[in-house]
Amino acid sequence: MQKIRVGVIGVGRGSGFARGAEHVGMELVALCDTWEERLRKLGKNLGVAAYTDYDKFLEHDMDAVVLANYFHQHAPFAIKALEAGKHVMSETSACFTLAEGVALVEAVEKSGKVYMFAENYPYMLFNQEMRKLYQSGAMGEFKYGEGEYVHPMSADNYNRISPGINHWRNWIPATYYNTHSLAPIMFITDTLPVRVNGFVVPYDPGDHVHFGKTVRRSDLASAMMVRMDNGAVAKLLKGSLRGHGVWVRIHCSKGLMENLRHGSRGMVRVRKEPFDKSDNEPEEQIYEPKLPEEHIRAIKAGHGGGDYFVTYHFAEAIRKGEQPYLDVYRGVSMSIVGIQGYRSALQDGAPVEIPDFRKVEERDKYRNDDWNPDPTRRKEGYPFPSITGEVKPTEEGLVYARKIWNDMGYEGK
Repeated sequence: MQKIRVGVIGVGRGSGFARGAEHVGMELVALCDTWEERLRKLGKNLGVAAYTDYDKFLEHDMDAVVLANYFHQHAPFAIKALEAGKHVMSETSACFTLAEGVALVEAVEKSGKVYMFAENYPYMLFNQEMRKLYQSGAMGEFKYGEGEYVHPMSADNYNRISPGINHWRNWIPATYYNTHSLAPIMFITDTLPVRVNGFVVPYDPGDHVHFGKTVRRSDLASAMMVRMDNGAVAKLLKGSLRGHGVWVRIHCSKGLMENLRHGSRGMVRVRKEPFDKSDNEPEEQIYEPKLPEEHIRAIKAGHGGGDYFVTYHFAEAIRKGEQPYLDVYRGVSMSIVGIQGYRSALQDGAPVEIPDFRKVEERDKYRNDDWNPDPTRRKEGYPFPSITGEVKPTEEGLVYARKIWNDMGYEGK
């Protein structure tokens, strides 16, 4: 197996990729982060070079870069890596503005390097099983789907993963982190989004967990209705509502597929009506999908096997010299649903198009569109992170958050 030398940026979330690289024939050679204490510690534990300067990191002798840095900073880092001749795997959001989406697509095309969008939820076992069923033709044509990623947490845990007043988790709008909901639907059905209607459950100053003990100033949750390119409709729900759950439901012309909401959520339920099924088919099946034997270790890698499979498919794409399924076009497409969904939510759900950046004429419309809610980049006409307008952290929340940050060794603002 060809060894692929890889560097990882981001020693928080990125530590999982760093430790898992060897399982897919990658050799970790370098790490990069600005949190120097954690960086040096992980670099020493793994026996690799450690950099606080990204440009110096890119000069290291390696083939590929894994980006696990902040949500809103991926595209510029990816473009630099591509220009430096590195293959790129990028987490969470491919781009933070439509202009970045255009620039990223063109950088990948120009470089000839592999780009993979590291969205791990499609590779959970139940989603892989539903894709297999759909691709076999047994379920017919995709008509309607639902994707849910609801993830509440305690104030202490929230503060630990979002150190700093301007950490992205403390201000990112409720629609933006949408790919865990949308990506499985796109993966299962091979469809792309073309239009979105966005709705937001607004910021609640009376919520003692989310806002009384944190510096968060974005909204609680979002629901988006997305028209897909085959005419189907998908509903996306994500945010910090009570009731943790990850759920995917796919209605097709010949039946229904979903993972279970209760009990073992990794199990798949397939339902067919009597008039659609063959004589030897049951009306309903509930079962646990099986992994190929060689991939049993994937479960131990995290996110229901997803973390293993994104890295595996990235490595395979490099070896084969071809783009992976979750390529730059799909990555950018699902990422900008969150951006356009927020535009829609600010217009109380008015429909907003999702441009297809495979087409140059579509890119030209958005080449200079840098509209974004980043508080550090604010300009006239740019949105606040909440649909209610500007929200400022409370003194109570700031004091509580700083106590957690100090305990974990974070000394920034």
